[in-house]
Amino acid sequence: MIRSAFFRIGVRLTQRIALLFVATAAPALADGSLVPANAGPAFANEVEGSLVRAIVGLRESGFKRALAEIDKALAHNPNFRLAEFVKGDFLMARAGRPVAFASNAATAAIVQPLRDEARARVQRYLDAPPVDAFPAPVIQLAPDQAHVLLVDTSRSRLFVYANDGGRPRYVTDFYISLGKFGIEKEREGDQKTPIGVYTIVADKEKVPDFYGPRAFPLSYPNDWDRLHGRKGHGIWLHGTPSETYSRAPWATDGCVVLTNDDLAKLTRYVDVSRTPVVIGQSVEWLDAKRWQADRESFMAAFQHWRTDWESLDANRYFSHYSRRFRSDSRDLAAWTARKRKVNAGKTWIKVGVGDLSVFEYPGTKDLVMVTFAQDYRSNNLSNRTVKRQFWRREGREWRIVHEAVVS
Repeated sequence: MIRSAFFRIGVRLTQRIALLFVATAAPALADGSLVPANAGPAFANEVEGSLVRAIVGLRESGFKRALAEIDKALAHNPNFRLAEFVKGDFLMARAGRPVAFASNAATAAIVQPLRDEARARVQRYLDAPPVDAFPAPVIQLAPDQAHVLLVDTSRSRLFVYANDGGRPRYVTDFYISLGKFGIEKEREGDQKTPIGVYTIVADKEKVPDFYGPRAFPLSYPNDWDRLHGRKGHGIWLHGTPSETYSRAPWATDGCVVLTNDDLAKLTRYVDVSRTPVVIGQSVEWLDAKRWQADRESFMAAFQHWRTDWESLDANRYFSHYSRRFRSDSRDLAAWTARKRKVNAGKTWIKVGVGDLSVFEYPGTKDLVMVTFAQDYRSNNLSNRTVKRQFWRREGREWRIVHEAVVS
């Protein structure tokens, strides 16, 4: 009788563990495997798979099966602290004792980061963006950008997309840790992760153990950051110390950190100086029709800018530039005055565009970053440069707010 009462208490406590992470558990197949609520992606790795199956499937599959899944996770990586903690809670619940995940004020500093990690990992499979959806920030990939890495800070997740004829196609994704004081980096040492579009600029294969087996520095601060006075450096994608499996969602000095196993998988998608990294909050995913419509709307504006430049009609050309436009130290008035003088000597202009990439810029509403190889020819000058522009929607029109030659 006493044993039966303790068993009922244990069952209620194990159910409470699951409810700490998800409102309702996903259904399970006959073999106990998890069915994501929206038929989302496969598990990124078996360690995470075992953890999620244990927590979400606890009520459907029972304590014994959940414990077996946690043991699988620990067998793959004994340094997985979250798995150790969940296993401890399972065992305490079976014994009818209070579980650690139901933390109090005295244990919150230890328990809350683990709960946050568990919630982030579980929610990835219960509330996953459809794998056939298009990430709104990725509008056009250049031919030499084989992959793009998309960081959604609200999900603690890094998504990998392949370049499929300029369009993004889902490949895989990984759990990540970010700056301990959040996002939108502004200054050196603020321990925040920047929001923006960056490029992997190096592959550091020999780094201190703290960074894991290797690190990929990002191009922070970029043009837009410098234009807005943002400072700092040393924002990397990197791994964890050898004795650590993973870190809490908000635990870095501003870098984007993966487990060492996931970093090794990510490496195959990285091409130094070519792979873009888009870091945003609450990334929006669109169906194909909506994504294509948004893409065509901007691409039409970009094409009109090019043809209006070729027309030699200065007013048409300048109409594509915002009153808030800046280029180097010039405002719109100074820039247009210089352009009028240059164009006065032209009898014809042809502007070719290649290697075009277009990204909706995270953190700023209706802002797009465009990078392209510009092949400029006229009656008295020919050159080829790489140009970057930032376009902002002003009412119903797209206009350029910043333009610079990159190389």
